[in-house]
Amino acid sequence: MSQSVTGFEVHDIRFPTSERLDGSDAMNPDPDYSAAYVVLRTEGGAEGHGFCFTIGRGNDVTATAIEALRGYVLGRQAPRTAAQLAALHHDLTHDSQLRWLGPEKGVMHMAAGAVVNAAWDLAARQAGQPVWEFLSAMTPEEIVSLVDFRYLTDALTPDEALEILRAARPGRAERTAALRAEGYPAYTTSPGWIGYPDDKLVALARQAVADGFRQIKLKVGCDIDDDVRRMKLARAAVGPSVRIAVDANQRWDVPDALRWMAALAPYEPHWIEEPTSPDDVLGHAAIRSGQPVRVATGEHVANRVVFKQLLQAGAVDFVQIDAARVAGVNENVAILLLAAKYGVPVCPHAGGVGLCELVQHLSMFDYVAVSGTREGRVIEYVDHLHEHFEDPVRIVSGRYLAPTAPGFSARMLPRSIAAHSYPDGPVWQARRTAT
Repeated sequence: MSQSVTGFEVHDIRFPTSERLDGSDAMNPDPDYSAAYVVLRTEGGAEGHGFCFTIGRGNDVTATAIEALRGYVLGRQAPRTAAQLAALHHDLTHDSQLRWLGPEKGVMHMAAGAVVNAAWDLAARQAGQPVWEFLSAMTPEEIVSLVDFRYLTDALTPDEALEILRAARPGRAERTAALRAEGYPAYTTSPGWIGYPDDKLVALARQAVADGFRQIKLKVGCDIDDDVRRMKLARAAVGPSVRIAVDANQRWDVPDALRWMAALAPYEPHWIEEPTSPDDVLGHAAIRSGQPVRVATGEHVANRVVFKQLLQAGAVDFVQIDAARVAGVNENVAILLLAAKYGVPVCPHAGGVGLCELVQHLSMFDYVAVSGTREGRVIEYVDHLHEHFEDPVRIVSGRYLAPTAPGFSARMLPRSIAAHSYPDGPVWQARRTAT
């Protein structure tokens, strides 16, 4: 029985992670992990939850942008099919006036992604499946129908996307079973925040290896001598067989990146992440060709078009999708298909608040229905704030276990929403009183 969406709630939720420098990096030294959070409710009582991730100030702006999309959702039939989810995505990203604020980038685009992701949570819950399984069960034709191919057809046509998906269809059942039995490889950034002292870095790096992770990541970019020292300490702590990626969070100009990576190269970084502006396709290509360390980017890439250009230019060795940066599941499906066309592995950005919960579904869909492989692929994991979700990620021996609960794993606990609502939740009231 079809139901319409009758409720649309938006919350500004923030966590004071800056108190312990969790999440600190060269560009963002004092983040307060935050979510502009939306809840869709139907007349029958079903709900869908989604959010944008921010790091504090400006989360209210993002929440206001989500509010601006209310009229597209209230009264609409709750989406349950690929066609309905594609239509909602199209309507949210093609508004003739709101597009002027992007187009297809920035706060408005992320707001659309929050609503799209909430719709996928709602649809998968109504189907009784986790999003990765709900999406993987669609036919190649249905999956292709989700994608907005405008601006992509010089790199990927609908027919080419169909070929990729049809080629991956044999073995879906076996890969699904393998995923349920073995999970998906993860790496952890928890040891490497730039504000952590050396002894904490070393202790957490050793603990990560003991916990089964075969890759860790360090934040770099403030001081080259500090970064060389920290990289040397990390390499000694984990040994030669554990991969260490490094992440500059957009800090450098191209010459800085080349100089910095030459200094770090003796310690065998697995990749350099976001070495320069996420919009600088040619800069990434120059860095990739000008030094020996492989290049990863995507956390702040605004849309599928920039991903297309990065791949066309041979500028990246690893594509890093983010579940809440572009316009939700639909656009990430497009990016996964582009990466498959160009043969570049996808290693998602996560961490933040709730990003691990979301992006695991996209990587698992990629394995089952698109690329058909986990080879050379890992999902980022950060051990922060999972306790605030009804269906938190589960990590065992350095691997994500496949979610089994219906939905997108996006639903925060009501008590966490109430406690961390900004500015009047008790956590923030107590913080103001203390200062």
